[in-house]
Amino acid sequence: MEELFQINRKDFLKKGGLAAAALGFGTLPAFARRDSVVQLTILHTNDVHSRIDPFPMDGSRNQGLGGVARRAALVKQIRAEQTNVLLLDAGDVFQGTPYFNLYGGELEFTIMSQMGYDASTMGNHDFDNSIAGFVKQLPHANFPFLVGNYDFSNTELKGKTQPYKIFKKQGLKIGIFGVCIELEGLVNKKNYLETVYLDPIAKANEIASLLKNEQHCDFVICLSHLGYKYKENKVSDQVLAKSTRNIDLIIGGHTHTFMKEPENILNLDGKVTTINQVGFAGINLGRLDYFFDRERGGKQRMVAAVLPVISNA
Repeated sequence: MEELFQINRKDFLKKGGLAAAALGFGTLPAFARRDSVVQLTILHTNDVHSRIDPFPMDGSRNQGLGGVARRAALVKQIRAEQTNVLLLDAGDVFQGTPYFNLYGGELEFTIMSQMGYDASTMGNHDFDNSIAGFVKQLPHANFPFLVGNYDFSNTELKGKTQPYKIFKKQGLKIGIFGVCIELEGLVNKKNYLETVYLDPIAKANEIASLLKNEQHCDFVICLSHLGYKYKENKVSDQVLAKSTRNIDLIIGGHTHTFMKEPENILNLDGKVTTINQVGFAGINLGRLDYFFDRERGGKQRMVAAVLPVISNA
């Protein structure tokens, strides 16, 4: 049975060793240097909302933060240091700055493609220019949109998204799928038309089981645009984690939650599902480094870090 050891960056920096190594500094500790250990680095964003430039230096809370140039530089640096990197997004790529009003999403998709995103899911604001507007920009995205709980059969998006994708990294199989928020009452009906919303918990269980038990993935990631948590009775990442099996990591969006560190929740089998989300507008780049030890039955260790995107640094 797999075990997850979550180590937060602050604690490990105090102790030295692994956190510094995982972030590209210093020497890896003995266990990570074994031939049987494979390191997987997961970088992620959510709710970037067309924030191409950093926030202006105007004395506001977010001044100097964000900006795609600095994020791209961080990603490039990490890829130069690490062999097995995945770059993922949890939706709401569109809407929030004049760039979206001017270019309709072309710039956002082009930049994400140039940055080498591996996959994204869809957020409610990605329907703001209608399904037709989204489809128009898809040629600029050379990465897949993973959507497991919208049925697009009677729309222009039919066949243009996929429920999941499997990535192979140094012998590891990583299955990634997406689940999205209910659009009714949140998005104008004319923008999503005949899109059918399917129960995200049921679909997540179905897809995660397929990935883990039939495709034999070593690690299963859910890109979620459900939201971290709610006071009312509504499906959230916390609810999803408690109500499913076979999901190792939920990368969330929608609620713009600045999590200082990931949260571990026990799933239906009493195993750990980890949730993480890093705010909005590209202010932070999330980073999770997993170390898989094949000699010990796939036992995992994980180091988490939130990397501020400071463009005036």
